[in-house]
Amino acid sequence: MSLHVDVGAPRRGSHSKPRPAAGRGPGPADRRPRGRFSRFDLKYSPYFYIAPFFLLFAVFGAYPLGYTLWVSLHDWDLLGDEQAFVGLANYRALMADSDFWNSVVNTLGIFVISTVPQLLLALWLANLLNRQLRARTLFRMGVLIPNITSTAAVAIVFSQLFSREFGLINWTLDLVGVDAIDWKANRLASWVAISTMVDWRWTGYNALIFLAAMQAIPRDLYESAAIDGARPIRQFWSITVPLLKPTIIFAVIISTIGGLQLFTEPRLFNSGPNPIRGGPLRESQTMTMYMFENAFAPNYNFGYGSAVAWMLFALIVVIALVNVVIIRRLGNSARGGQ
Repeated sequence: MSLHVDVGAPRRGSHSKPRPAAGRGPGPADRRPRGRFSRFDLKYSPYFYIAPFFLLFAVFGAYPLGYTLWVSLHDWDLLGDEQAFVGLANYRALMADSDFWNSVVNTLGIFVISTVPQLLLALWLANLLNRQLRARTLFRMGVLIPNITSTAAVAIVFSQLFSREFGLINWTLDLVGVDAIDWKANRLASWVAISTMVDWRWTGYNALIFLAAMQAIPRDLYESAAIDGARPIRQFWSITVPLLKPTIIFAVIISTIGGLQLFTEPRLFNSGPNPIRGGPLRESQTMTMYMFENAFAPNYNFGYGSAVAWMLFALIVVIALVNVVIIRRLGNSARGGQ
């Protein structure tokens, strides 16, 4: 004997109302098509969000760059009325200008001496600040103090430190039997002095950038490496440095742009009747200083100065690309050797 119960049909006379099934989709009112404005908002609103950046870049970046290129093709004397088109004459004159090539050598020399130690020291300092130190917040604030110090004040202090007669550096060298160095009249010595000033200001800034990237690395990776027997130095080269690769590339590009456009530090470091020359024999005149000397006082040749500016722009692009390629290859070789 079988018993069949129909549980699907409601009992007659019951006053209970059927409840909607779980997970039921939206009703007809919720399925109405989106309006034209909603579709427009979803498709084009992201472009409106980023439009202010490109607008500002066009006004303050692209237009001045293009205008400078146009001016560099003219004999543009700020004190004259005529701006004759001369084509590539300014660039040909640059190629034969010994003072221009002297500024290129000075720029590259100061850039190498300042940037390479600066980034290596910043990476080491960031790794030190990433540890569990007492008063680490105070130390992290302290490394940024040189960066917020006035550049003029820094230049005055370092000019006194590297003074030939009464400078603290020469006094210290005299204690160990080394003759006094004329830091402003010797080319290599002036490079070292200016690079020291630059490193003092910007090492802490780059260290905080590296520190922020280090704190985003999961701690589980270090714990697993420690369990496998990896020492701290091995963890640093096998975990920290590879994961910091994008940040290192960013820091290298920013340091390249800033290092090749150096102006304030060498300009204030040199004193005398014409400090824009970078010393009596142009020992520390950078490309930006040479550009200023030609575009403004005392030469007022804006076309020639614009040509120097474009050569500097090309140099920055080339060196930045070379740095990126080198870093990528070093990162790939490090991964391949593991």
